[in-house]
Amino acid sequence: MTQKIVVIGGSAAGPKTAAKARRLDQHAEIVLFQKAPDLSMASCGYPYYVGGTFDDRNQLVETPTGVIRDTAFFLKAKGITAYTQTEVTAIRPDKKTITYKNLLTGEEGETSYDKLVIATGATPNIPPVPGRDLKGITTLQSMQDAEYLRAVRDSGMVKHAVVIGGGLIGMETCEALNLAGIEITVVELLPQILMFLDWDLAKILETHVKTKAARVVTNNPVTEFLGTDGHLSAVRLKDGAELPCQLAVIAIGVRPNVQLAREAKLAVGERGGIAVNEYMQTSDPDIYAVGDCIEVTQRITGKKVLAPFGDLANLEGRVAAQNIVNGNAVTFPGTIQTGVCKLFDFAAGSTGLSEKAARECGFKNVVSVVTAAPDKPHFMDAKLLVMKLVADADTGRILGMQCVGPGDVSKRVAEAAMAIMGKMTVTDVATADLPYAPPFSPAIDNFIAAAHVLENKILGRMKGLSATEFKKKLDAGDDMFILDARGTPEFDAMRLGVGEHLIPLGALRARIQELPEDKDKEIICYCKISLRGYEAASFLEAQGYTNVKVLEGGIMAWPYEREK
Repeated sequence: MTQKIVVIGGSAAGPKTAAKARRLDQHAEIVLFQKAPDLSMASCGYPYYVGGTFDDRNQLVETPTGVIRDTAFFLKAKGITAYTQTEVTAIRPDKKTITYKNLLTGEEGETSYDKLVIATGATPNIPPVPGRDLKGITTLQSMQDAEYLRAVRDSGMVKHAVVIGGGLIGMETCEALNLAGIEITVVELLPQILMFLDWDLAKILETHVKTKAARVVTNNPVTEFLGTDGHLSAVRLKDGAELPCQLAVIAIGVRPNVQLAREAKLAVGERGGIAVNEYMQTSDPDIYAVGDCIEVTQRITGKKVLAPFGDLANLEGRVAAQNIVNGNAVTFPGTIQTGVCKLFDFAAGSTGLSEKAARECGFKNVVSVVTAAPDKPHFMDAKLLVMKLVADADTGRILGMQCVGPGDVSKRVAEAAMAIMGKMTVTDVATADLPYAPPFSPAIDNFIAAAHVLENKILGRMKGLSATEFKKKLDAGDDMFILDARGTPEFDAMRLGVGEHLIPLGALRARIQELPEDKDKEIICYCKISLRGYEAASFLEAQGYTNVKVLEGGIMAWPYEREK
């Protein structure tokens, strides 16, 4: 018997489900409804179209071979009947039908289904502040938003813009508009940008963004949009400051589109997304849901989360299609919330839990370490990576990793993601067999090296001190001896300026008399990346010093201002 599969939503998850179902069943009748004019848009590419990485908007809706994924393509290449600019207005599970409306003609209709897939995506959050209807205020959620911002960029008429929200889309939009010569201010309600990072790594990224002539304001939400003759002229912040601008891009996250599901009496979870089981099945066994409109399981904590990412949407669609065609035999285990983004000359990525999130999720004995190192040997155009590795000290299991810098961030985040999904421990990673050649990595890969440092910390071989912990000691006026183990030229070029004593590692043995006589005095050692700092600490402990600590990541991971 021929099965009829109806899919609601034509961005990522919906077309993926439909296409996979067709590959598995060449006889099924498959119908797809899309409210927007375009199908299967590469929405993660919007900032790069706006920023001028490429100029043809059709590349956002093309196959790799250059064929536009329109209704004709879906029908001819895949045997899928797709309707665009057609909104599904109701789901009737009791009758197994949906009703729809053509947004151009107003024509309404009804069709039946055997299996239904909801892939209605998400809607941008808009702050409930006065003036939000002024012209010049937009989001970057749809193809139309991308086209509008690209036109603004190309016109050269906008000189000042405010990006509201320091998350992934906000920061990518910041770069895109900044590259067009627009003066950008990023306004973030919370204490930092990119909340998937811990503060210390986010601050390093913020400093880099500021070097690119973009201003970042944190802890200061927007309270009003100001306008003249219906057009945006400024943004007012909570502290009363007004930021003159002709453009504001709102990027404060999204919320799942669940109205259709609610009206159909389908279960909606506590996080606000459609509730699905491991088969992507809703509370109605003949209705599946995929993509940004659903909740999924966080694989480390077991809790439900919203994870609106394009890669997950495609994976969920693939699983749903297999279960629709072949019966519930394939499961989607959830997410560890892996992500990466490019910001000017840096990248930022994370996987698993941040240190803050791990503590909030109930892990009692969280341990972390920050490392800094080049991503290749120094003779191979090496670039810096600053990495934070988080683990459960009781079991050694890796819980999360974050990485920022101009080096190859994505590779290290991918390595860590596989380790976390494999429930590997720090000790497991310490002897991992990863590919090595000088054009690609150091002999000991950065991720493995971070595991070595964290293992040393867990075993008590190294007493690490994070930058934030060190800063608290400095602010409290703690009595410490601060040892910079670098060479004089390095010190003259860049230094913290916190009362440190310069004793190069190679001279430490000959200048041991310059160290405190009190062997119990707290000594903090560091260098550029704290490799020499660690060696200095090991030497001092061998001389009987009992309270020696290493500043994790050294100067290159210092998120605060330096003297030089």
